[in-house]
Formats: sequence, C-alpha cells, structure tokens
Amino acid sequence: MPRPRMPAPRRFAVLALAFLAAAGIRAGAAEGAWRPLFNGRDLGGWETWLGRPHASLEIAGLARGGDGKYTDPIGLNRDPLGVFGVVTVDGAPALRFSGQVFGTLSSLESFSNYHLRLQFKWGEKRWPPRATVVRDSGLLYHGHGPHGGGTGSAWINSHELQIQERDCGDYWAVGPVQADIPARPSGEKLFQYDPAAAPLAFGVGTPRGSRVIRLADREKPHGEWNTIELVCVGDESVHVVNGELVLRLRGLRTAAGERLQAGCIQLQSEGAEIFYRAIEVRPVTETPAAWRAP
Repeated sequence: MPRPRMPAPRRFAVLALAFLAAAGIRAGAAEGAWRPLFNGRDLGGWETWLGRPHASLEIAGLARGGDGKYTDPIGLNRDPLGVFGVVTVDGAPALRFSGQVFGTLSSLESFSNYHLRLQFKWGEKRWPPRATVVRDSGLLYHGHGPHGGGTGSAWINSHELQIQERDCGDYWAVGPVQADIPARPSGEKLFQYDPAAAPLAFGVGTPRGSRVIRLADREKPHGEWNTIELVCVGDESVHVVNGELVLRLRGLRTAAGERLQAGCIQLQSEGAEIFYRAIEVRPVTETPAAWRAP
C-alpha cells in the first residue's frame, strides 16, 4: 500500500529543518576540523628569516664590522647553512631547526580565532651564544609588521609561548606588545601566573617587564615528544603544555593600545637543535571547555 504523503506545508517545513540541520552539522564539522600546516615534505606555506649570525660562523658575502661581528641579517628565504629542513625522526616526517642562527619559520597565512597544536622534541646540538645554557625555541603568535621587527633582528613583533627547557609555556612580549595576565611576584623582578591573582599588564612600556613564568613545569624528560597547544579567541589566549593549561592572557595588544586578534605564526631557531611535527590548526569560536575561564 503506498505510503500516504504528508501535507505540503508540513512537508516543506520538515525539508527545511532537515536542510538546516545538515548545514549545521557541516558548519560544526568545519569548525572542528583539524588542518595540517606542515605537509611532511617541504616548507610549503612557510617562509624563513635569519637574523645576524654569530661571529664564529662564516657566511659568504655577509658584511662584518670592524669588531668582526656581522652587521646585517641573512634575511628572507636565504638559508646558506641549512638551518631549516625536513627529516625523518622516529619513523615520521619532522621539521628540523639546527638553531645555528637565530631566526624564524613564519607562516604565510594569518590566523585568528584558532586552536593550534604541535609536537616538539629537543635535539642535542647547541650553538653560540647559547652553547652552554638551556635549549631554547618558541612559538610566536599574532605576528605583525616586518621581519626582524624592522630592526634587522630575528623576530617579527608578536606574543610568545615560550618553548625552552623546563620553561615551556612562559610568556614573552616580543617587540612593542602588551598583555594582561593574573600573576604574583616570584623572585627578584619576576612574576608567575596565578589564576587567583589580579590581572597585571606586562610587555614593553609596563613596569613589570616582558616575561611571566608559567603555572608549573609540564615538560616531559629530554628525548621525549611534547605537545604544545595554543588557543586564541578574540584578544585572549591560553598556553597549554601536554594537556595542562599553564597560562592565560587577556587584552592582547600593541604597546600603543591597538587590539591584536590575528597575525602570522612563527617557530624560532634560537641556538638549539629542535624537531617539530604534527603542526595543525582548526578554527574555534571559544576556548575548549577544559581550559575556559571560570
């Protein structure tokens, strides 16, 4: 027996609801879908910038001053020492930064309202002027302005999620930027993130300096892979190390007071060999519930 047809108005209403529901599912899937930023083969989607090398290095054609120090940066997409490359580590493709010259791998794309995650592992090599100190790198975000901050140095002006041995998740203001962070004094001239503390301004032009220490050390032992996550929504961000929130920031801005809600992503070469892999991003409209402010 044929199935009776529902009245036309009701049929159209049901079809409309079904269409909207399907559209909502697709929109939700798009918002939650992870997209790789490293293709596993080359540096596609990124550009390199290298600052002034250490005087102990030989770079053909790069000017030195009377004191023997280099006066100019190596510059954009020029990498005579092979600081940046793609290798296989633990059976999977990874980016290798030798650390031999200070500089960055910078995304060609600008990002806002996003959740970024990546894995890193320290190598063994270290170079002057950081040959005998803790290994260092960093995830810089909301990058804006010229390479080298317009001064020929190594970084674009940005906010930093520190990646440094035993200090992963610290905040640094890179260039003329500021942020508000709940923090309390911790040792001489230092502050540490404390979610129960009142927000204080940090960065260039503030009396407290440009660094805030993360809540706790969540880094794994040397030789193991660590997962770093960064969530930026509006002018707020959170730093997450191996699944644990270690720092929350609000009011991301330039030192002149302009809100910062977007910019490029940079990964630093800063005197130590480091490997990065599984770099991916997804759009978000709010911070994941596990790390949301109460």
